[in-house]
Amino acid sequence: MAAKWHREGQAKFQIGQAFYNSQHKFVRDLGVLAAIAEKQDRGSLRVLDALSGCGVRSLRYWHESNADYLWINEGNPEHSSLLQQNLAQAIAPEHCQITHQDAHRVFFSCYARRDYYDLVDVDCFGSAVPYLSSMLWATKIGGLMYLTSTDGRTLTGHLPENSILAYSAIARSHPAAQEQALRLLIGATQQQAATKGLGIEPIFSLFTGQTYRLMLRLVSKPRLTLNNYGFLAYCHSCGNYQTFSWRKLNNISCTCKDPAITVSGAMWLGRLHDPQRIERLIVLADQRGWQKIVKLLTSMKHEIDLPPYFYTLQEIGRRGKLDLPKRSHLIAALQKQGYQAAATHIDPQGIKTNASLESCIAIAKNI
Repeated sequence: MAAKWHREGQAKFQIGQAFYNSQHKFVRDLGVLAAIAEKQDRGSLRVLDALSGCGVRSLRYWHESNADYLWINEGNPEHSSLLQQNLAQAIAPEHCQITHQDAHRVFFSCYARRDYYDLVDVDCFGSAVPYLSSMLWATKIGGLMYLTSTDGRTLTGHLPENSILAYSAIARSHPAAQEQALRLLIGATQQQAATKGLGIEPIFSLFTGQTYRLMLRLVSKPRLTLNNYGFLAYCHSCGNYQTFSWRKLNNISCTCKDPAITVSGAMWLGRLHDPQRIERLIVLADQRGWQKIVKLLTSMKHEIDLPPYFYTLQEIGRRGKLDLPKRSHLIAALQKQGYQAAATHIDPQGIKTNASLESCIAIAKNI
């Protein structure tokens, strides 16, 4: 039987025994859009696909982002013939190289040869911690890194001892723990960059319901400050959140009757997304008719300047002992009362707002 050929975007490829998740096409769409914007700004685009699998991401960067050169690395040499077959007819040899090395060796090889890339794609499985430092060595100053993590249990507080070992931060469980996971990842990468005198700027931060994806820009100066790197406190008694810098840890308290506070961090407390870049990606997605991506990016746009946590409708309903209103109705009611409020892409029932949980409950009761 002839091997089945698959299509995604402008890429045609076979899967063989390599891993491929067709449901995450939208994640690769976002990577393509970010790469297109980089190519337009830089005039050229060199991509390092460090964990390439069957090569679908590389093919899409080549065809749709007009990459000029790709280093396509897959650590499993058993996929060599598959990659050769998928890429040989699409990309001329002088525009790519295919290797089968440990990704860290590739990154350090780039540094040793001063061969830096405009976009480094690190689509790893499990914890991203081993790559948070090494991927920096292969990235051009001003370049992008597209990072994946599937280590949800550690990042959301189910394995707090592991979070200390992996991220040098404590992760505790609470309703906004999925956003916490993104912020712990950004904070850990920021800290690794800072040890090299560098910094990180988030372009977008995405939770897919299964994995965490970060598009980050490497910049020439550290970005950690008392305002954007600190701790998130959650009171299990009243359900409210507070943020604290490390200088204020001795002031953590709650005014509710019977406080039961847990603290997570240190983590990134700044913006999850870059507003100008999100606007740019919305335009690019709309030009291509990718309306689902436009909707996702628009949701990201609305949550940019809101607090680093969210409330869920279930939590509001449970604590207020009321029937759940529609999310859009509660958001509109909060805005009418003068609060900032928006849906979050992270949770289909989540609301980001600067209102307290008590205010959310009171306003929901009047809907």
